[in-house]
Parts: sequence; C-alpha cells; structure tokens
Amino acid sequence: MEIYTEIEINSASDKVWEILTNLHDYLNWNPFLIKADGEIKEGSKINIVAQPPGLKSMAFSPTIIKAEQNRELRWKGKFILPGIFDGDHIFMIEELGGKGVRFIQKEFYSGLLIPLLGTKLENSTRKGFEFMNQAIKKRAESPNLYVAKSQ
Repeated sequence: MEIYTEIEINSASDKVWEILTNLHDYLNWNPFLIKADGEIKEGSKINIVAQPPGLKSMAFSPTIIKAEQNRELRWKGKFILPGIFDGDHIFMIEELGGKGVRFIQKEFYSGLLIPLLGTKLENSTRKGFEFMNQAIKKRAESPNLYVAKSQ
C-alpha cells in the first residue's frame, strides 16, 4: 500500500529542509508527527510520535536510511517484528526552477496487518500527511520565521 501527497511551497529548499530535519521543533508546528527526537544521519534511529486524525497516537523508532541535504529524507520503521507492519517514509524536496519547491511526502506500507488496517490507515494517514504539508508550507513561507539549526 502506498500513500502519496505533495504541495508546492514558495520557499527555498534549504529552509524547508531545516524545518523538516529539526525534529525537536516538531511539537511547535507539526500536527501529524507531534513529537520527534534523534539525529538525522543515515543509520541512526529516531523516535517519532505520530497522531493520525481519528486514530490513537503511535510511537515508533524508525531508522534513517537516506538523508540527502535539501533533497530527501527517508526512514524505515517496523511494528513489533519485521513483516508485521512495516513502513518506508519518504520526504522529497524538488526545486521548481526558482519558483519554490514541491514537497512530497509518501509512505509504502507492507506486512501482515495491512489487510486489517488498510482503508482506515490510508484515510487517516493521508489526512495527517496533508495537515503536515500545510503546516510546513505555512512555516516555510513565513517571512519572519527564525529556523533554529537542527541538532
């Protein structure tokens, strides 16, 4: 199962990247990934609390599998054991020729629980992605926003 969303942001890729990778600041702006910490570095584990609309919050500790500055952040997580409920989450920032960026957020899910959770998960998670996309757009387009450097 795949969930895909995108939004155009009138901001530079480095500003969007800085907002995206400053995990400690998620609680100040992110309505979907409401808490996060860890180091954005390939191979490192981070801690995330997701709050899909209409569902209970979920804590997980995915591993960063790609961190290409100003372009792509990808992590892979699993629930309990591999193959039960796995997710590969991807954020992409694409330059739009001096007219801002396209922010893409997608996730590929696999595992035994997908048939049981599929439709409800897809609808709630898609809404969560869209809420986060709108929030990062608002934050990145704010002219007076100071973006703290991620740690």
